[in-house]
Amino acid sequence: MAHALNGQLEIGAETFGDVTIDENGNLESHAQVLRNVIDEGVLADQVGLDFFGVGEHHRDDMAVSAPEIVLAGIATRTENIRLGTAVTVLSSDDPVRLYERFATLDAISNGRAEIIAGRGSFIESFPLFGYNLQDYEVLFEEKLDLLAKLVKGEPVTWAGETRSALKNQVVYPTVENAPIKTWVGVGGSPQSVVRAARHQLPLTLAIIGGNPLAFEGLANLYRRSLQEFGHEQLPISAHLHGLVTDSDDEAFDIIWPHYRLYRSRIGAERGWPEASQMELRAALADNGHMLAGSPETVARKMTRVAKGLGLSRIDVKYSQGTLPHATLMKSIELLGTKVKPLVLDMMSEG
Repeated sequence: MAHALNGQLEIGAETFGDVTIDENGNLESHAQVLRNVIDEGVLADQVGLDFFGVGEHHRDDMAVSAPEIVLAGIATRTENIRLGTAVTVLSSDDPVRLYERFATLDAISNGRAEIIAGRGSFIESFPLFGYNLQDYEVLFEEKLDLLAKLVKGEPVTWAGETRSALKNQVVYPTVENAPIKTWVGVGGSPQSVVRAARHQLPLTLAIIGGNPLAFEGLANLYRRSLQEFGHEQLPISAHLHGLVTDSDDEAFDIIWPHYRLYRSRIGAERGWPEASQMELRAALADNGHMLAGSPETVARKMTRVAKGLGLSRIDVKYSQGTLPHATLMKSIELLGTKVKPLVLDMMSEG
C-alpha cells in the first residue's frame, strides 16, 4: 500500500461542461450549460468540497472551451473551494497567456487558482489553433518546461523551438502568493510521470478505465523519480468518473442511456466497439474505475483507491454525457454532504 503525504484526503468535483438535456429531453444550449456549470461550482463550495475542476474541449458536445472564464465566474460566488482546470490542453496553448489568465483568476479568487496541465485525450485543438499533431511530443515538453518557470512568478529566461525566446521577462499580473499550484495530468505514460517529477510538479492520474489500483506502478515511479531527481515528495491526485445516487441499482439505470450515447460516439471516432451494459457494469464493480452508486459504495471505493495509490486528493468527474443538470446537482450535494464525511472516517481508520 502506498502512503499519501501527511494531511487529510481532499475531495473534488470535475466537469467538462457536457451538453445536457432539459426536462423535456432536448439538448440544452452551450450558453445554458455554462450557466449551469457555474451553479454546480457554487454548490460544490457550499457542500464543503475542496476542489472544482473544469475541462477544456473544443467540440459540440462539451460547452467549456475557455475554462478560466467559467472559473472566474465561479470565483466571484464562492469562498473556499479551489478552482482549476481538468485539464488545460497545454500543447495547443501559449504558456505565457496561460499564466496571465491564471494569475488573473488567482487574484479574483484570492489565491484559489490551480492549473492541471495535460495533453488532453482529444485533438480538436491542434488544427483549430494551427498546430501540427506531428509535433505532439515536443510541443508539450517545451511548453511544460516554460510553464513550470512561469508559475513561480519570477522573471523568466527560456529558449526553445516552439516559440520565441524570453530573457529575464516579467509577466503580468504578478501573483500575491507564488507559485500558482500546477499539476501535470497523466493518462498512463511512464515518460509523462517522469517528466512531471523532473519539473518538480505534483501529479494527477487520469483513471478512465480498468482497475484504478493498476496505477500503483505509475504512482511509485513518480515517487521514485522525485527522489532520484533530488526533489521532495509531492502530492498525487486522481481523476475518476462517477455519479453519487441514492442507491447502487439506481446508478446504473440513471447512467446507462447517457453513457451509451456518449461512449458510442467517442468509440466511433476512435474505432472502439459499441458501448455495452456489461462494460458499464464492469466500470461500476468494486474494482472498476467509476465512483458511482450510493454514498456508502462511492465512499468505500474512493477510500480503496486513495489508500492503494497514496493519494492526496480524488476528483470525481460527475458529468456523464447528457445527464440532466438536476441529476448532477444532486450528485455534487451527496458527494459533499454524505460521501466526504464517510471517506474521511474510513481514511482515519488506517
